[in-house]
Amino acid sequence: MSLEINTRKEEATADSTADIKAEARKKTTNPIVILLGILLLAMVLTYAVDSGRYARDGKLVVPGSYQVLDKDRSPASLFAVPRESQDIAKPVGLIGTAMAIPKGLDRASGLIFMVLIIGGMFGILTRTGAIDAGLERLLSLFKGNMLILVPGLMVVFSAGSTFLGLASEYLLIIPVMAAMAERLGMSRIIGLAIVTVSVKVGYLTSVTNPIPLTIAQPLVGLQIFSGAGVRFAFYLVFLAVGIAFMLWVVRRDAAYGQSQTIEFTKERLNPRQTASLVLLVLGVALLVYASNRWHWHHDGLSAYYIGLSVALAAASGLGASEAADAFVYGMKKVLMASFLIGVATAVSIVLSEGQVLDTVVHGLTGMIGDGGAIVAAQGMFVSQLLLDFLIPSTSGQAAVSMPILGPIGQLSGVPPQTTVMAFLFGNGLTNMITPTSGTLLAYLATAQVGWGRWAKFIFPLWIIFSLVAMILLTVSIEIGF
Repeated sequence: MSLEINTRKEEATADSTADIKAEARKKTTNPIVILLGILLLAMVLTYAVDSGRYARDGKLVVPGSYQVLDKDRSPASLFAVPRESQDIAKPVGLIGTAMAIPKGLDRASGLIFMVLIIGGMFGILTRTGAIDAGLERLLSLFKGNMLILVPGLMVVFSAGSTFLGLASEYLLIIPVMAAMAERLGMSRIIGLAIVTVSVKVGYLTSVTNPIPLTIAQPLVGLQIFSGAGVRFAFYLVFLAVGIAFMLWVVRRDAAYGQSQTIEFTKERLNPRQTASLVLLVLGVALLVYASNRWHWHHDGLSAYYIGLSVALAAASGLGASEAADAFVYGMKKVLMASFLIGVATAVSIVLSEGQVLDTVVHGLTGMIGDGGAIVAAQGMFVSQLLLDFLIPSTSGQAAVSMPILGPIGQLSGVPPQTTVMAFLFGNGLTNMITPTSGTLLAYLATAQVGWGRWAKFIFPLWIIFSLVAMILLTVSIEIGF
């Protein structure tokens, strides 16, 4: 009788939990709706904003070469099939906007497939139980104390980003961190934030990060990696603020107080689980070395993940069919987010086809003003913040903006190193929150966290980081950096 009563209670609790989750889903705006709204806004901009273009030397913008193009804004263009013209610009209509989505999926296909493959690989790891067993042992060693784990993990992750430029390589780590947070009775978003905040701290300062520095510094006449000492000091400032925020979030989480009494199993991992985890750790280490040694892009990384998936399936002892089922199940979990990456890419395609992107760049650089070096540096920072929403690619934004900001900085008394810092701060901060960033969407996909929820979580830190960036830019001007 007692067993029957307990069973009914459990069923009632499960039903209640399901009802709560269903109600929460009703109140949450689907991220696809958000991105489609941004895409339609981009379409409207192609009508509202003049079209123009800069002359280019390869991919680099030629400063002072901006010219306005004649534009046909007739109502017929709303339903016209887009056709490129060098002399007459046309806004992008409904047909062109719809066509931009498959174009975006095609352009972002490398990242999309990589995310799907990583999802499949963790489907295999989940089926083996290796992740859960490994986390249990790790947390038992630290007694589940996130106040120790958070600073240590953030130092390691941020160092990889600021010195080596690691970002997409951490996609492998995010599901593990999300699972760790869940095991401690916290939200998956905290595990995601441990990695994401660390990566953004690293990219904000980029002490020796080759991805932005090899493009940005030469464009303003600087030796690559020069000024690393000052950037390292700024890195320590951002890292301290990021760690403090994450520790505050952990303490604030109501469920975390209960996690202190959680009992963690001390059972030894079975040989196959041990083999899987050792292989995963070695795989990550080799990935970091190989991707920096041979500069792998999405196709190379995807091939590596496929090979690692096969090796993990073999080490875990899963049969071929069971491993394939687990792989497909893992891919399904990140399918929607993979589609979002294509829609986000479609936004930049619409702005490019409407030839308004250069006009926006021209307008943003015009807002820098001539109120002195400090005001100009802050103007550069704000312009980069806004520009990154349209050009989330770090290297792409550097190629477009640095040839323009360099001469403006010289005229305004802003040193070249500070001009680079304004670019790094603006690019790194917007990529923390913008729904047009493919990398951020990939992070959210692997953690299974919605963009709206992430934006609400990270916005306070985004504000704090923005204020810190403005203060450090002022310091940079005062010390003549």
